[in-house]
Amino acid sequence: MASAKVVAFSLAALTLAIAANTAMAQETTWRHGTVAPKGDAGLIYMATEKGFDKQSGVTITMTALNGDALLTKALLAGELDSYEGNPGGPMIAAAKGADIRIIGCSWPGLPYAIYTKPEIKSLSELKGKAIAVSDPGALPDLFARAALRSAGLDPNKDVQYVRAGSDADRVKALVVGVVAAAPSSIEFSAKAPQMGLKVLVRAKDVTPDYMRNCYITTAKALAAKRKAAVAFLTAEMKGLSYALGHETETIALSNKLTGAKADDPNAKLIFDEAKNDKLVDPTLGVDPKKLIYLRDLLSDGGLMQKTFDPTPLVDASLRAEALKAVQAK
Repeated sequence: MASAKVVAFSLAALTLAIAANTAMAQETTWRHGTVAPKGDAGLIYMATEKGFDKQSGVTITMTALNGDALLTKALLAGELDSYEGNPGGPMIAAAKGADIRIIGCSWPGLPYAIYTKPEIKSLSELKGKAIAVSDPGALPDLFARAALRSAGLDPNKDVQYVRAGSDADRVKALVVGVVAAAPSSIEFSAKAPQMGLKVLVRAKDVTPDYMRNCYITTAKALAAKRKAAVAFLTAEMKGLSYALGHETETIALSNKLTGAKADDPNAKLIFDEAKNDKLVDPTLGVDPKKLIYLRDLLSDGGLMQKTFDPTPLVDASLRAEALKAVQAK
């Protein structure tokens, strides 16, 4: 009888230990997604590169996927705890009932441009022509629509849209003449003349209220791993602040992650744009007015109802805790 009690106690203790270890692992790990590394990768990956995650009490694992649509699917499938991307697609999903939360925004500005051949002199000359975009509701699609509208064009009637994948794929489609214009990262502007292209307009000039990236997660993930989520945001704040203050190191990291040569101009160009024009916010503030602006763009494109209110998607409490932790150091 005594031995049976000992066995029962041991099994119970083992079960409790496993449960405790599982809970601890959940609270100290965070699975974060982003798009495939580009010229801004040094800014995005600095939190893990310099160990700010472990310093903040969490281990961040990074996963790169080809586009926001795949990132949203991975998040909702429980394969990621969060991802950094444009909030447009998640807002569409939330309007359809998906479990979406926005816990901070790293890029309140947009380092994007619309590229064309030299003969195109203005946005109005794109009327009747084709523009390369990615998925409907993704950043390139929405930015193109916003830019066209700023020039008085009807983005639903005056142009055609061709789905052409990544930033580089859209630029290639423009080079070979499949389309007349391509919205893409500002990092291509340095090489545009060599490809027979030019920057027609920059996002900062025609769509100053367009927000590039936010941290997207779910209420389910926050309920299960709130402590890890706060530590994650703390690490990201530290990483972005460090990156903006260490240009050479950040550019070198971008080149390392993208496989670019040391003299490649892309990483420096996007770093300068991000810092000089304050396109990156290390405090991860969320401007509700910019979410409303994006909602209106989505509505104009027929992708959601204008009655949808995106502001309840924002959970500012975690950012407040993270900011307090950063400022306490």
